[in-house]
Amino acid sequence: MHQRATNVLMATVTGSALAGMMVAGVAAASTHDEAPATKAATTTAAAQHAPAKKAPAKKKALLTGKTTASYFWDDGSGVNGDTGAPASGKPMQKGMFASPSWPMNTKVKVSYQGRSVTGFVGDVGPGEPSHRGVMLDLDTYTFRHLVDGKKPASKYVTGTDAGHIEGVKYEVLKWGHGPGKKGTPKPLG
Repeated sequence: MHQRATNVLMATVTGSALAGMMVAGVAAASTHDEAPATKAATTTAAAQHAPAKKAPAKKKALLTGKTTASYFWDDGSGVNGDTGAPASGKPMQKGMFASPSWPMNTKVKVSYQGRSVTGFVGDVGPGEPSHRGVMLDLDTYTFRHLVDGKKPASKYVTGTDAGHIEGVKYEVLKWGHGPGKKGTPKPLG
């Protein structure tokens, strides 16, 4: 019994001593800079209330509008009325568009029924249809993708009955530095 009383007394004295040292330590720390644990808690709380970092802003279009679009594939082969290589000097490819008036190499996003393709003006056209409001010629791959999300039957034939798409939204993302004029598309000639 005597041993037990001694153990209880020792635990009480030791506990009191430890508690006193902790109080003294906290008091000492508060007279200096904040304790590291308090700094971390303060920093975490501040971070929770700070405004979140914004995602990079979506690049705003320089010009938007709607038009009727047709399709083409001019690679200089002479197939299906092919008139020759594109005016930009770049080979015919997916994402190459023709405009009757915009500068060569203008970056353009076209959208229709929830589908979109970003490409560039690499040729001049369409010719006479531009006088009837057809202000964009799209490569056959882009045209077919906008119509129904599929691939064309060949690079020359879209594989649909559609010859034109009305209400194609265009967004000029960056003007090219080649020949042509910035602004609303104008008929050829």
